Amino acid sequence: MKIGIIGTGAIGGTIAKKMVKAGHTVKVANSDNGDKLKTRAGELGAQPSTLEDVVNDVDVIILSLPTVAIPTLPKNLFSSIDDKVIIVDTSNYYPFRDAHIEELQNGKSESVWVSEQLGRPVVKAFNNLLAETLINRGKETGSENRIAMAIAGDDANVKKIIAGLVNDAGFDAVDSGSLEDSWRHQPGTPAYCTELNKEELKVSLDKADKDKAPAIRDKVLAELGSRTTYPSHQEIVEYNRNLFTDNQTN
Repeated sequence: MKIGIIGTGAIGGTIAKKMVKAGHTVKVANSDNGDKLKTRAGELGAQPSTLEDVVNDVDVIILSLPTVAIPTLPKNLFSSIDDKVIIVDTSNYYPFRDAHIEELQNGKSESVWVSEQLGRPVVKAFNNLLAETLINRGKETGSENRIAMAIAGDDANVKKIIAGLVNDAGFDAVDSGSLEDSWRHQPGTPAYCTELNKEELKVSLDKADKDKAPAIRDKVLAELGSRTTYPSHQEIVEYNRNLFTDNQTN
């Protein structure tokens, strides 16, 4: 497939590298159109591209930007893009970074809001795993206890296509429902950054509590941020799992 990725940070860059390795053609764009972008694209095996070009002549566009940056994209960026082009939102809303976005604070699903900002349907994927998980914890198809990733969207066929990319990245895909249902794997839910296998993830998606999730999200940030030393990847995963008794590790 032809894939355009906007954002080359820990998540966007890792997705790009994995898609290239899987045999897809990948273009990347970020806020720097100069030598830094060329260097980064070279590291990923991708083609450096302008923002305007990265969305052209592709099958899938992956947005890997902070939520607050979504409205800053050019308003006409997707105006000439075919309706068949799939747009994937990987973002997660964190008020300390993204400031106060009233609709999200009032409970609107984050990717529904993103879709409204773009004026295009989107799929929510690649958002419920830590960057370190995405980089190093992928496994071959059929592997025991393969970590799963949630996908939400309103078009079943589109979700199947993105499930294929998730598989290429080394993870099982779980259909989490409509785009409105994507809140079930936002920060503060049992599905978020807990490294669950397919069956565990299905259970956790069902047990998510929309009203409690924001407070849990903020608690996690406050408690981990107050530590004198930054926790390891495994400590973060175990901390998140232990917030929800059904996910506790042995």
